[in-house]
Amino acid sequence: MKKIKLILIGAGDRGTTYLDLGAKYCPELMEVVGVADPDLVRRNYIKNKFNIPDDRALETWEEILALPKFADAAIIATQDQAHFAPAMKAISLGYELLLEKPAAATPDDCLKIADYANEMGVRVVVCHVLRYTPFFRLIKDLIDDGRLGKVMNVIHIEGVGNVHQSHSYVRGNWRDTTTSSPMILAKSCHDLDIIQWLLGSKCTELHSFGSLRYFVSANKPEGAPEYCYQGCPAGEDCPYNAIKIYKERQFPPFVGTATRKHNPTDEDIWKAITTTDYGKCVFSCANNAVDHQVVNLEYDDGVTVSFTMSAFNKGGRKIQIMGTKGELTANMGSEFVELFDFKTRETQQIRVKDYVNDESIKGGHGGGDQGIIQAFCEYLGGTYTGKSICDITTSVENHLVAFAAEKSRVERRAIRMDEYVNELRANRK
Repeated sequence: MKKIKLILIGAGDRGTTYLDLGAKYCPELMEVVGVADPDLVRRNYIKNKFNIPDDRALETWEEILALPKFADAAIIATQDQAHFAPAMKAISLGYELLLEKPAAATPDDCLKIADYANEMGVRVVVCHVLRYTPFFRLIKDLIDDGRLGKVMNVIHIEGVGNVHQSHSYVRGNWRDTTTSSPMILAKSCHDLDIIQWLLGSKCTELHSFGSLRYFVSANKPEGAPEYCYQGCPAGEDCPYNAIKIYKERQFPPFVGTATRKHNPTDEDIWKAITTTDYGKCVFSCANNAVDHQVVNLEYDDGVTVSFTMSAFNKGGRKIQIMGTKGELTANMGSEFVELFDFKTRETQQIRVKDYVNDESIKGGHGGGDQGIIQAFCEYLGGTYTGKSICDITTSVENHLVAFAAEKSRVERRAIRMDEYVNELRANRK
């Protein structure tokens, strides 16, 4: 099999992670031949690691996509609202795409990407990395093999983690939904996609509730300054103290994002926590992303699902699937899933093959980041034999569930998916 030639557009954490893991686990499948990113340090990291010539290491996506097509595929890992334009241009040039989620920041743009990709015959794989984890692949196999009988209902929990919430959705890039995307899309399109993939059916109706309740100015401790380093009277006991999180490196995965450096120095960290929002009191930030949300969903075969996303936990995903033959209970951080069989009245512990404990971003999403870059290259090369990859049409359908959930939350009403999608199509710009 020939190596798949790749260009990277957006050399931040996500794009760099995919290429780092690809270079580590499947270097025989890929060759990185170009990169575009406005940040010189990040751009040079990819340039130097993969020996990319200067004329293929450029600042903007416009520059790299102005060149004649020189690779098989592009990885687009820019910020949420910067996905649409480079994706459409890359599709027009015939690049296959590995497109970071969400595919786009509006439902209309998601539909346009799917329609254009199908029209041009270009394969677009959206980074729904949970599909590629050993954990969810095992659960999918158990369902498909009939071990649970017919699935009747599901309870799925996404524990964002209190510090992750503060880092990404209070202080970080996704704190303002007007410049990124709604929390249910930015964070939980992973989960709404995995639910649909496990069930193999489509959502017909949903109802959602949620709000930003805790990370607001009203909860700011008395006497707390704007920045943590300025000396907060509540700093010693505050779990969001930026000095502890970043300067003392109590949460190493977040330090690189805060400093925008792969190997930050103490000076880099100090600059970040004294001059950027990563050092601000979490009750003084310009954030509007919700910190908890629930969605109740019904699927076209009568399955009902309860999904909860919350910041107020250690972090991690949990799922309970109830079927006509048995019940599955699983924690993504565990090496085993439990399956209770109604016939034998016994509970079996089933080991997750190739178990990966760390489901965080820096931990590769429980093996999903490694899995998707390998699967993508195999898919383009014609050797992929798994069942995790989905077409762009299915991916966008699952994105629309997230958009509908946000509409339901804001408007405080139930949404029928057929009516919602028909309205979108009728109002296409």
